[in-house]
Amino acid sequence: MNTLPALFLSHGAPDLTLREGAVTDFLRSLHEQFPKPKAILVISAHWLTDSPMVSAAEHPRTIHDFSGFPEPLYRLNYPAPGAPELAERVLSLLTQAKIPCEIHPSRGLDHGTWTPLILAYPAADIPVTQLSIQYYRDPRYHWQLGQALAPLRQEGVLIIGSGGITHNLDAFAEDYNAPPPDWVQKFDQWLAKTIEQGNWEDLIGYRQLAPYAPENHPTEEHLLPLFVALGAVGATAKGIQLHRSYTYGAFSMAAYAFN
Repeated sequence: MNTLPALFLSHGAPDLTLREGAVTDFLRSLHEQFPKPKAILVISAHWLTDSPMVSAAEHPRTIHDFSGFPEPLYRLNYPAPGAPELAERVLSLLTQAKIPCEIHPSRGLDHGTWTPLILAYPAADIPVTQLSIQYYRDPRYHWQLGQALAPLRQEGVLIIGSGGITHNLDAFAEDYNAPPPDWVQKFDQWLAKTIEQGNWEDLIGYRQLAPYAPENHPTEEHLLPLFVALGAVGATAKGIQLHRSYTYGAFSMAAYAFN
């Protein structure tokens, strides 16, 4: 079986699935770029726990974990089967790496997972499960978390970190097509250059090195899944930018593949 890349996808606002444009076109074509995975493991910025948890739900429900959006959004359903066997494998790998982990028997799919997948894999015929992130831990910890998951890539599992390259809700514009401010673009450009150069130590230390890091990430949970995806490939990873665009001004929708 072909070794799959690890991906980072910016999932944007929940109403992405109701929009048309560059990022939705990209996500709809994503399945054409890689072999069909046996299962998908998503590390979502919207599942925060003290220590890692992985869902073993056989039929994960679609969680509408947001408010104030158009009513049709709440009718969307992503009925992908769960992946309890993959959950057990994740538990085993993290335990071997001496990273405490627990199984959640019924956790569903939050919009960090189903927003990109409903566009990229609309048939919903691939088993999917989620792994939580630890909001109080740093990027290096999440990189190490990804390292423990690396064998999954040889087992037909597509590892997706789902978050946001930039994520400042206070700068959220009312206009979906609002242009990004300079401070968003400069951070986005720094991240793209650092990934292109393969300078992972600088990336891990982005908080101190990247321009406007605190402005783009007042809290870190939307960038932490990036480090899990990177760690799943390791220090020799090559990062490729798959997509770049912006929504609501403050949201970079950049996406990356690591091989």
